[in-house]
Amino acid sequence: MKKLVLIFLGLLIVSCGSGPKPKFHDNIVVAHRGAWKANSLPENSIASLKQAVAIGAHGSEFDVHISADDSIVVNHDDDFKGMLIEDTRYNELISKKLSNGEKLPTLREYLEEGMKQKTTKLILEIKKTTDQERTLELTRRCVALVKKMKAEKWVDYITFDYEAGKLVHELDPNAEIAYLSGDVSPAQAKKDGYTGLDYHFSKYRENPEWIPEAHALGMSINAWTVNSEEDMKYMMGQNAEYITTNEPELLLQLLTDEK
Repeated sequence: MKKLVLIFLGLLIVSCGSGPKPKFHDNIVVAHRGAWKANSLPENSIASLKQAVAIGAHGSEFDVHISADDSIVVNHDDDFKGMLIEDTRYNELISKKLSNGEKLPTLREYLEEGMKQKTTKLILEIKKTTDQERTLELTRRCVALVKKMKAEKWVDYITFDYEAGKLVHELDPNAEIAYLSGDVSPAQAKKDGYTGLDYHFSKYRENPEWIPEAHALGMSINAWTVNSEEDMKYMMGQNAEYITTNEPELLLQLLTDEK
């Protein structure tokens, strides 16, 4: 009897410690580099992530690079303030600040902030480096850190590097991973482990069969970077699961007006 009581107490502690599971917003809005534009925040900053959460976006997209000393930092471009990230050490990168005074976030810091809430997904874009093996090393480190931090429920992956996406699937078969380049059919992407397509919206106009094909395969459709009301309505009419935009507030308003 005493043993059963101890087992029950142990399960109770684990259950209480894990807290409520995330319940992400059920809308199609992915804030591109966070929700930065309306309030003139730095792209890919912790502030733009917090704003994406505040407005109720389903996801906040962000980009990661690997530095010369293997730090993973959040930034869109290959360079930061004139420093090529892959050739620069982390301490040098943070010697210059973002426009709001923040330092360049690390992936760990971004995930830590993102995991404080349970309503907005973190859409992690693995960026290419000049060397393919270095890109794959970045991929391994991203997936390993996500697993170490137990952030799998929050994180979906996207990438322009086809081999990097295939590697994500190998490392975490349960991960959601979408391809960005727009040059692969749904059937081929599905075969190689991708769970979704995330193409420029013009690619879907050029290949109108891709959306129904992807849906028939159980794949999700996202489109980037959709900033006009006309293009938003087009993708909404195509039953896209997600729309990535620099104007998340506009898209949220359109969704409200549709109800």
